[in-house]
Order: sequence, then structure tokens, then C-alpha cells
Amino acid sequence: MHPMLTIAVKAARRAGSIINQASQNLDLLNVSKKSHSDYVSEVDGAAEEAIIKVLQTAYPDHAILAEESGHRGDQKNSEYQWIIDPLDGTTNFLHGFPKYSVSIALKHKGALSHAVVYDPTNNELFTASRGCGAFLNDRRIRVAKRTKLDDCLIGTGLPFRDLTHIDAYFAMLKDLVPRIAGIRRPGSAALDLAYVACGRYDGFWEIGLAPWDMAAGCLLITEAGGLVGDLEGNETQLESGQIIAGNPKIFGHLLQVIAPHLTPALIEVQRAAKSQ
Repeated sequence: MHPMLTIAVKAARRAGSIINQASQNLDLLNVSKKSHSDYVSEVDGAAEEAIIKVLQTAYPDHAILAEESGHRGDQKNSEYQWIIDPLDGTTNFLHGFPKYSVSIALKHKGALSHAVVYDPTNNELFTASRGCGAFLNDRRIRVAKRTKLDDCLIGTGLPFRDLTHIDAYFAMLKDLVPRIAGIRRPGSAALDLAYVACGRYDGFWEIGLAPWDMAAGCLLITEAGGLVGDLEGNETQLESGQIIAGNPKIFGHLLQVIAPHLTPALIEVQRAAKSQ
């Protein structure tokens, strides 16, 4: 394992330990609302600080983008940027619903190079390094091999922060449901993308995500032989927040189903991301 990935794993496990301990006393947590349906707890903050402490101790010159505390370090001049979601699926966590994760990714010169998604409830550790494949608890993983959409289990996430594109999303959902074997929406995008990487889902799509929701999962999928992009198949998902993922065949099928439902507003979001 690459030394930088080893440090990321250490940080993810440290955060996972904090999350697991707090899950035993949910009634005692301080919780606040960032916006409608978007919660943050003291656990999010404590887990994030634990991650950052591990990363900064090892690599004090690296820049950081974290969900709760934003930017740290020299974002313009550092070749390295860590992208962190300390607790993806906070609403699940607060309800005792056991689908949430820690997500840590590292960009080197703008390209994703290392990734960790950790499920502390099940002690499942998903890791990847560019060019070295993707792994679940040290076992090599690959995307599913299904090629027919009607055999596929597809993951998704309902819009909840920004409802601007909710009508377009439901049009996509309505068109897709009769064509597939099933839809799942557990509520942690980072974990959903890890499930694509290991073949539990055949594909995934969502609208309105943040970079920390997707960064680690994107590398897991590509290193597991899959494809990931925005709703038109371009590589702007981290900037646009719109994402489709799957094995090469299913990725293409999903693009075809979703294409008729791309509104001018959705297309504009992706065009703006492409020009960044």
C-alpha cells in the first residue's frame, strides 16, 4: 500500500472509531441544521478534526478541502489536496440507520490519486490508488459484469439540499424504473459509489452532490474497471455535482435513458463546470 494511502486509512479508521463510539449514545449528541434536510452533529466535526490532524501531521504542506471546515492550506500552490467527508450520511447516522461512511480522497496535480471509503458499522474498508486497482478489505474488487439494463440493480440519491432539479430527477426515475431490476437509495453517496466499484450495484446516478461526496468513490470505480462522468458522460462530475457511474455497458445505457430528461438548467450546470 502506498504510504499516502496508508495515512488516509489511518485517518479514516480514527474517524470511524469516533463515529462508532458516538453511535452508542445518539440521544446525547448536539445537532444543528445547515439547511432543510441537511444536518450536522458534533460527531461530524470531531471526526473531521481527527482526520485532518492525522493528515496534517504526516503532510503539513498539503491543502485540504473538508465538508465542515472548508479550505485549509495553500490551495493554489500545493500539488496535493485532500478532499474529506468525515461522515457521509449524517441523517442516517442520527436515526441509527446503519448506512454512512467516511470518505477521503487525495488529488495530486488535479488528478485523483488515492481514495478511501470506510463503513465503520460493517468495518468495510474500500481503497484505491491510481493505476493499482481497487480493494475491499485487501481483496481486489471489480465492477459488475451485467450488460443488460433489465437485470441491473441501480443506486441513486433523492435531491434533498437543492430541489431546483427535482422534476427532472423524477422524470429520469420514472423512465428508468420499468427498465431495471430495482432501485436502491440508502443515503450515503460515497458508500453507493463504493458499491458500484465492488459490483453490489450495476450503476448509480445522482444530482446535486458535493466534491467530498464523490471524489473517493470516483477513483474506486475507475480503478475497478468502471466509468464515471456527469449526466452527459463528461468528466465534470466533481465540479457539476451531477454523476453517472457503472460498468462501461451500463454507464452507456444509463446515459441513454437519462438524456431525454436533461433540462436546459441541468445542461447549463454541466457546461459551466466544463469551462472551469
